Parts: sequence; C-alpha cells; structure tokens
Amino acid sequence: MARFGGKVATRLLDVTSDVSALDSSGFWGVVASFEGKVTCARFGDIRISPPTRGERTRWHGPRPADWSTSLDRRAYVTAVSRIRDHIAAGEVYQANLCRILSAPVSADVDIEALASLLSQHNPAPYACVIRLPHQGLEVATASPELFLRRRGMVVTSGPIKGTARTASDLQEKDHTENVMIVDLVRNDLGRVCLPGSITVPALCSVEKHPGLVHLVSSVQGVLKDSVGWPELLDATFPPGSVAGAPKQRALEIIGNLESSERGPYCGGIGWVDANRKCGELAVGIRSFWIDRQAGALRFGTGAGITWGSDPEREWEETELKAHRLLAIASSTEQAA
Repeated sequence: MARFGGKVATRLLDVTSDVSALDSSGFWGVVASFEGKVTCARFGDIRISPPTRGERTRWHGPRPADWSTSLDRRAYVTAVSRIRDHIAAGEVYQANLCRILSAPVSADVDIEALASLLSQHNPAPYACVIRLPHQGLEVATASPELFLRRRGMVVTSGPIKGTARTASDLQEKDHTENVMIVDLVRNDLGRVCLPGSITVPALCSVEKHPGLVHLVSSVQGVLKDSVGWPELLDATFPPGSVAGAPKQRALEIIGNLESSERGPYCGGIGWVDANRKCGELAVGIRSFWIDRQAGALRFGTGAGITWGSDPEREWEETELKAHRLLAIASSTEQAA
C-alpha cells in the first residue's frame, strides 16, 4: 500500500525498476534511493481518505538511548573541515554531508503506524508512506521539500537550503547556500526544458515547519516535447539540495566521507499518475525506513557545507533536524 496525504493506493499490480513505466499508464508509487535504485509500484485502487488517527498504541518504537549514528560528533566535525579544504582548493562550492541514525526494533513494527504518528505530531506538505514488504521497502517520510512536481509539460522544483530554530537565527551563509543550489537546479532543469522557459518564482522564502524554519525557493520550467520521466530524472537526480555544487564532484567527496549508504533518505519519494501526466516527488528528507534484515529503524540527517560553515554549528543543525522526529519515533512525543 501507499498513502500520499489523503490519497491511498492499494491492490498492487506490478513493480518495476524501469522508469519509463511512469510514462505508460496507471497510478504509481515511486521510491528512488540516493544511490539510484528506483522502485516503481503500480496500484489498481486509488481512493481519497483522510489520514488515520488513534493508532498510537500500534507503534512500538526504539528507546531514545538506543539510537546510534554512522558518524559521531568528532567524525562529522572532521568531515566538515575536510569539505572546507576541498572548497578552499576550488573543487566545490558546497557539499551536503549526512549521517544515518539507526535503532533496533522488533519484528512486528508497522511503518504505517509510524506514519500515523508523524502526521499527528509533525505534519508535512509531502508526507507519505510506501509499504512494499516483498520488495524490502517500508518508508515513511515527513518531507517538507519538493523535488519535482510535473503538471503536463510544466515542471517545478522547490529546493530547501537554510535551516534554523527561528527566522532570526538564519545567517547570511544560509541565503548564499540557497542561491547556489537554485543555480544548480536551474542548470539541471535547463538540460530538459525549453530555452528561456526557466524562471524562479520564489527565492529564499522563509517557511515555518514544526520546530524549525527553512529557506525555500522555487524553480520552474517547461519541458521539451521529447522529455519523459527517464530524461527528467536523469537530468536532475539526485536532488541538488542534498548533493552539492558542482554536483558530480560533490557526490565524489561526500561518497568518500560518509560511512553509510543513504538509501531512500535524500532520494525521491512520491507518486506519478501516468494517465493524467502529472506527479509529485519529494526529496526524501525527514524519512524513516525499516531494514528488516538488520532489525533496525533508520533515519537520515545532514547539513549543507560551504566555506562559511562552522563545523560545530553544522553538527548542531543535524541534531536540530533529527531531534523532533526521533522523539516521535521513540514515542516520547506521545507522553508529552
């Protein structure tokens, strides 16, 4: 099954890794891992249903003390300094450095129950859950960030760069970083959009979300006639806001510094209605997924690193992004 806001998809028809299927027919749930593994699931029954409530007792999350991290504070701060060295050498302008948090869970945990808790305690514009146990895919996201929205031949992206507790805590570095990534997204979309069609309807708007604020921009373009989902994803994936600029070198650098694969975190998660030629993929941030083989619940958090970054402050940003969501997954929010 899958749920995208008030839209519920059931009766699984087929599953494929062939992205061209999104240009065929039917309604699809999509999960693209940061490493590029794509799962497209076509569902036969789509209905409108409000998010379910009252399922709190079904979720048995890990204890707060059980969470571990792929990069501890010392390792993360050191990696931030390494990225600043690469920036000083002129190799990149920005790179997104992430860590994966993990905690053991029992075999009977239900990702839908966690998604219900997230909808209650951390509502998000691109929240969704996709459960495909036979494919080893159980993901719940409270993503605030739009990766790609397609309506016919019009495509929109909404990169986020800049996170703080309040608007007054945002720094000049946050605005600079946002503009860098907007330029990257413009260039990515420029590969598949008509010349002269790309615009920036919003630049560095402040958006309030539970427990924090983000700087959000909007980039829009008109696709060329020959462009389908394979060409669009090939031009834009992985999302620029969670990679860096220039993208290819940033990916090489963070690949050498991060000690764990990101999986669905920082990938693309959402839906495509091939019949109506529309779809909406979120950047897979603020996301949990169950690793059944390891008996673990996983969650990713990260920060964008520029020359103006303070390594300790970047660590604190990853803590800020994770704090509220881990509290919900560990059930401490229920006791409040």
